Amino acid sequence: MVLLESKQFVTELTSLFPKCQTSGSVFITLKKYDGRTRSIPKKGSVEGFEPADNKCLLRATDGKRKISTVVSSTEVSKFQMAYSSLLRANMDGLKKRDKKNKSKKARTPQ
Repeated sequence: MVLLESKQFVTELTSLFPKCQTSGSVFITLKKYDGRTRSIPKKGSVEGFEPADNKCLLRATDGKRKISTVVSSTEVSKFQMAYSSLLRANMDGLKKRDKKNKSKKARTPQ
């Protein structure tokens, strides 16, 4: 897994979408990140560990290549603007949802 800066992450994600346009998928995950690199032991507690600020960990993969970035709370708004415009530009290949299942469920009497 390659940890990148937020600008580099958006650039790499931009190049990842066209590669998977014809076949394949891009998986993106987002979760809260507190800066730990190891797990918390089951017995006992970690004393004195206070995260400096709230951070988010974003990961993207196409099955072959994995990229990730950590976005701090101070730069979230700038990253969010770049990230949302990137998603809007590259989510044009989504398929329409089949509505036949809804109509069959609504018609069945109970």
